[in-house]
Amino acid sequence: MCLRSVFLAAAVVSAIAAPAIASPDYRQLDAEIERLRLAGKVPGVAVAVVENGQLVHVVTKGARDAKGDPLTPHTIMYAASITKATFAYYLMMLVDDGKLNLDTPIADYLPKPLPDYPRYADLAGDPRWRKITPRMLMTHSAGFPNFRWLNRDEKLDIKFDPGTAYAYSGEGINLMQFVLEEGLGLKVGEEIDRRIFQPLGMSRSSLVWRADFAGDLADGIKEDGQWEPHDDRSSVKAAGSLDTTITDLGKLSAAMVSGWGLSAKSASEWIKVSLPIASAHQFPTFGLKANPENAKIGLGAGIGVVVHDGPQGRVFYKGGHNDITDNQMVCVERSKRCVVVLTNSGVGQRIIPAIVNAALGETGQPWGWEYNPILPISP
Repeated sequence: MCLRSVFLAAAVVSAIAAPAIASPDYRQLDAEIERLRLAGKVPGVAVAVVENGQLVHVVTKGARDAKGDPLTPHTIMYAASITKATFAYYLMMLVDDGKLNLDTPIADYLPKPLPDYPRYADLAGDPRWRKITPRMLMTHSAGFPNFRWLNRDEKLDIKFDPGTAYAYSGEGINLMQFVLEEGLGLKVGEEIDRRIFQPLGMSRSSLVWRADFAGDLADGIKEDGQWEPHDDRSSVKAAGSLDTTITDLGKLSAAMVSGWGLSAKSASEWIKVSLPIASAHQFPTFGLKANPENAKIGLGAGIGVVVHDGPQGRVFYKGGHNDITDNQMVCVERSKRCVVVLTNSGVGQRIIPAIVNAALGETGQPWGWEYNPILPISP
């Protein structure tokens, strides 16, 4: 399917009343990306730029592995937690279908009580699980730790009353996947492929490992400079199992910022503030310190994304990180502009803020909340 035809209608709508923001000089942008990559000692960086709801530029710089094989627009890279935003977009399609209500307790969708499932037996003594809704799971406010294995006893627990605070939780996202699969009988990986990846021409994207990915694959480098092979994920995890390319994620961000495949109501709902974020930092997840500056920019949790207001209007974004990956997707709602940055480095954040600024201009991005601490470009 031609990318132009996929987004033609969205582009027409986008052109109406779009703010006059100059597009970057892409040759100059590419040179700046390479300068930052070298200064930050990041082995490989891939960038996609969306203007007016259309993917207009893709560039890759550097190496994908220890051998020095080049990173290309078709190299498979790990999306990490950008998977959560992808899953959230699919979830809003289910809302449009009438199969899911964001504010109906998950207990209403499951054929038996959640603690009756072995995976969630730890919650048997805490009836608060019955208060949990899809919105709470997708806004990281169900009260779960990021992952249960971070607890000393490695058991799952609810640390505060569901819906009352933000605490980043992959457990919550994976529980939402469990509810869809157990309660609605959906195979999430297959459904996202059918409803999003295939229609958008994202032919090199999957929530589970595919053998054909092996020929052009990015390994990653840790902060200590040691290379680590790409992890071939054998099961679908809505919290973070997406393998993709910068080209495919560029297509996806263009679709998201255009509201492709969603009703106008759902396209608005997923990027509105469902829960204000008071915490000074995203991590540690249960930090008690609050930042009153958050309210001034309207920092809050959307459905699977973070939203805030900046000099260009409403912004929604999602990062993704592990020891060998650091990524960011940032979109400006009003002008339908996005930048996606993927790196195969655990410290890609050294250069991500500067790349986002070079591609989009100042968005008011709360980097101090996103990264704790913010690393300097030059190590």
